[in-house]
Amino acid sequence: MSEFSRRGVLSMLSTVPLFSRTASGEATEIRVHKDPSCACCSRWVEHLKAAGFAVKVEEVDDLVVVRKRLGVPADLAACHTAEASGYVIEGHVPALAIRRLLEERPVAVGLAVPGMPVGSPGMEGGSPRKYEVVLFGKGDRRPLMRFLGTQETD
Repeated sequence: MSEFSRRGVLSMLSTVPLFSRTASGEATEIRVHKDPSCACCSRWVEHLKAAGFAVKVEEVDDLVVVRKRLGVPADLAACHTAEASGYVIEGHVPALAIRRLLEERPVAVGLAVPGMPVGSPGMEGGSPRKYEVVLFGKGDRRPLMRFLGTQETD
């Protein structure tokens, strides 16, 4: 019988949609605040939908106001801001990281992927680069997960 490595199994699972449901069986809703003309934000929304999230999009002209209201530090800002079950999701955060956040429910404001890393969900194309998903709170932050494209790395 062959053995599977952790990375191999995770790689296989990453191609299968994993659905995010509330305790009542409904899909977890994510409210995305984005610029009306941003194509990469729209591709990130599609990534979330493919992962089983119920996505509501709110197109806004000034995301700075939204980020300030939700407590996103300026140095963690990216191109869109979302809300999910009381948390803030800033930038091109993979669905896998959002799922982990919602399962573990740490004391935090939310998750961020600062900037727009090539290969992150919505930023596909070119050579993907490694990036971190940052868990942030009021006055503190730490890396939660590391990715290359949409695949978790060590």
